[in-house]
Amino acid sequence: MTPEEIKIKDKDIHAFLEVFDDVKTYGNGPLSGKRIAIKDNILFDGHKVSAGSKILLNYTATYDATVIMKLKEAGAMIVGRTNCDEFAMGSSTENSAYGVTKNPHDLERVPGGSSGGSAAAVAGGMCDMALGSDTGGSIRQPAALCGVVGLKPTYGRVSRHGLIAMASSFDQIGPFTKTVTDAELLYNVIKGTDSMDSTTITDETYPNIKKFQKTIGIPKAFIENEGVSVEVKENFAKAVERFKSLGYKIKEIDLKYIKYSLAVYYIVMPAEASSNLNRFDGVKYGLHKDGENLLADYVETRGEGFGPEVRRRIILGTYVLSSGYYDAYYGKALEARRLITEELRKLFEDVDLMLTPTTPNVAWKVGEKSQDPLEMYLEDIFTVHANISGCPAISLPSGVVSIDGKDLPLGIELTADLGREDNLFAAGKEFLNEPY
Repeated sequence: MTPEEIKIKDKDIHAFLEVFDDVKTYGNGPLSGKRIAIKDNILFDGHKVSAGSKILLNYTATYDATVIMKLKEAGAMIVGRTNCDEFAMGSSTENSAYGVTKNPHDLERVPGGSSGGSAAAVAGGMCDMALGSDTGGSIRQPAALCGVVGLKPTYGRVSRHGLIAMASSFDQIGPFTKTVTDAELLYNVIKGTDSMDSTTITDETYPNIKKFQKTIGIPKAFIENEGVSVEVKENFAKAVERFKSLGYKIKEIDLKYIKYSLAVYYIVMPAEASSNLNRFDGVKYGLHKDGENLLADYVETRGEGFGPEVRRRIILGTYVLSSGYYDAYYGKALEARRLITEELRKLFEDVDLMLTPTTPNVAWKVGEKSQDPLEMYLEDIFTVHANISGCPAISLPSGVVSIDGKDLPLGIELTADLGREDNLFAAGKEFLNEPY
């Protein structure tokens, strides 16, 4: 598909903020000939990058992110940058300063977020693969709502060098693909240690000693939450039966702390985001507004450059880090994070994988939840545990449900122990009946 053909197909979907006219193949390699789109928060030397925000207006990357260098080395064709919620803050790709992305399966509905543009680009057939970033579910959730495969790797498995940071202890770059086989291929290309990112880890950090026993744990009480739609619960039950038919042993598990994941996430994430976004002041790059003095410059620039959701999270983050509230909120959230992580590590001593729905609902209509931040935050209920703990997780297409005459995709999520992406790929290929 040529750049012009992508632009024509994307006219109604708006998955791309920019389709590159200088698309080139960088040589032979495992991704030779593959058309890949990148989320608009990953730096690609000589190309604009905005993180979906006005505050980075007309900013051009001055170097390649590590994942971009790896794509080039593998022979990929980078076709464009995709729309996203501003600074990756959102679950619907409605928070972009540059317009809303639509779900290719129903143009009246959202594609999920924050990497909704990447998910929609793959689902719409405009590229073979795409990269997104996942801070609390921003790859897996849009993958589920768009009917594609989305992987969040183990924290530190993929370098964050050249990724515009939102919450540094949660952020991970990962792939969107049509198949698990392609997700594994792209993951193997982009993973690896990097001297520019001190958090990166090697294959030996979490050695794959335990043999894959095909055991899956299901936190039934967690899944039966009243906020989970009937369609999602019915689809999930079918997925469980599918795994049983493939010879998997299903165990009902009782997790004490996972129900606190969402609360923990929405304390720690805004705290880190408010700190990371301090650097955007309009002095060296991006949008700049003149005020009466330097402080007024900052206030004018940030006031106009940041959208409502970003401002909301900066305020929340600054609040929980402030004197008098740090111990009451942030300190307790960090302790709960430790308990959740330990609980999951212990779980994976008994089972290979944990299975949940990816999302509590099917894709909703554009504008339906945009005025209710709390309802939007609840869409992350099944995904944030993986970012809190650092565990890898994958969303797999698990069928469709017909609503208003449209077939809307649903997804299931598998979570594995640290470093055990191999278990995700093995189970995912079996579930989707791919050769392996």
